[in-house]
Amino acid sequence: MILVYGPTLCEAKHRQTRVVRFPTRLRFIINTMRHLHIDPKLFIQNRDRLKARLMPGSLTFVNANDILPTNADGTLLMQPNSDLFYLTGIEQEESVLALFPDHPDESMREILFLREPNEHLKVWEGHKHSREQAISISGIRNIKWLSALPTLIRQLMCDADHVYLNSNEHKRAVVEVESRDARFINHLRAHYPLHQYHRLSRIMHQIRSVKSDVELNLLNRAISVTKKGFERVAKATRQGVTEYELEAEFIHEFTRNRCKFSYNPIIAAGENSCILHYNQNDQTLKNGDLLLLDVGANYANYNADLTRTIPVSGKFTARQRAVYEAVLRVQKASIAGAVVGKLHKDWFKESQEMMNQELLQLGLIEQKDIDDQKPSEPACRKYFMHGLGHVLGLDVHDVGLMHEPFAPGWVLTVEPGIYIPKEGFGIRLENNILVTENGPMDLMADIAIEPDDIEALMAQ
Repeated sequence: MILVYGPTLCEAKHRQTRVVRFPTRLRFIINTMRHLHIDPKLFIQNRDRLKARLMPGSLTFVNANDILPTNADGTLLMQPNSDLFYLTGIEQEESVLALFPDHPDESMREILFLREPNEHLKVWEGHKHSREQAISISGIRNIKWLSALPTLIRQLMCDADHVYLNSNEHKRAVVEVESRDARFINHLRAHYPLHQYHRLSRIMHQIRSVKSDVELNLLNRAISVTKKGFERVAKATRQGVTEYELEAEFIHEFTRNRCKFSYNPIIAAGENSCILHYNQNDQTLKNGDLLLLDVGANYANYNADLTRTIPVSGKFTARQRAVYEAVLRVQKASIAGAVVGKLHKDWFKESQEMMNQELLQLGLIEQKDIDDQKPSEPACRKYFMHGLGHVLGLDVHDVGLMHEPFAPGWVLTVEPGIYIPKEGFGIRLENNILVTENGPMDLMADIAIEPDDIEALMAQ
């Protein structure tokens, strides 16, 4: 069913003849661009930030993601490549960006290659970008169809001294499927073995870490819709409702506001709240349970990431409130500690030291546990076993050089938690913050988090 872009670029020469041969093999491609038009100045500025870091005589390529198969003749919706979107705003399959900032021919400095629209594609797959639309989205003037890619690649490569190629270098990524970028790399290395190749991803991690004002506006829109979804769900939470019914409430609010889920939502009641990445979402809520909601809206590919824990009955028990307030104190102190120049490892260690004291007061650990702890195994790890937070942006676990000090423009999540399986509940609280020269800014400060505010919201 899927016309997979093959292992060699020469297949692009036959793109048009291959496309018209599949009338009986339907492929559903959904236009993911449900968001409002973004000023192309954002993508022009992003490209300028990249160009400033390239060596003289450099050429770089960035590919769209593949459309991945499921079973039989099914496919997943395409997930736009974050780097390609960051540099162009383009979310269409098979697209390729070529940048050659100091090429002697000005028209060759920025080229965007796209699938050529035709009546067949229009009937079977829907809209594909015209040249005029691609220019309006990206700000790139030279738009070429994919059929021109092999010839122009050779011209560009012959003029280039250095070539930057892209790959997924997120430290926690599990790379088992060969990507379009990987196939592209193999092709260029086979056909142009004498060129000097460099890693693009390290530069992309550096420039994507610092969010511009336009990016922050897009992120704040995702946060605003996330707030609406949370408030809707908090008011709908009660005994007898199922986790999937509450997931549906989020879907309703997100979809009507041009958003989708940032990730698979975690709707975890009772003991399920102790499962860090619970995704089953099929149990029935009971009075006395806590409900952990880890959900975010994605708007224009920018992701919010919120966690709240609320009482199904509308009121915390004394024990639940005590644990909740302990987590909240650690979160507030950790937000305050996310200052320019702080190293992530030191920030995390500070939270663990605070959590040790909170767990001691809750009677979950003893002073001896703290005295005997190892640096790699703090006493709190039994009840707070995950990290404190991560960078956020075009990816939920966004790219960034986390061994470097926090810098102005970084967006971080702050999400401490305490999980007590023996007592049948876990509590995690998560806000998104912006690191600034004047201290951290809580981007979710207007989303209810104080226990009294949570109870008041649910009483509505």
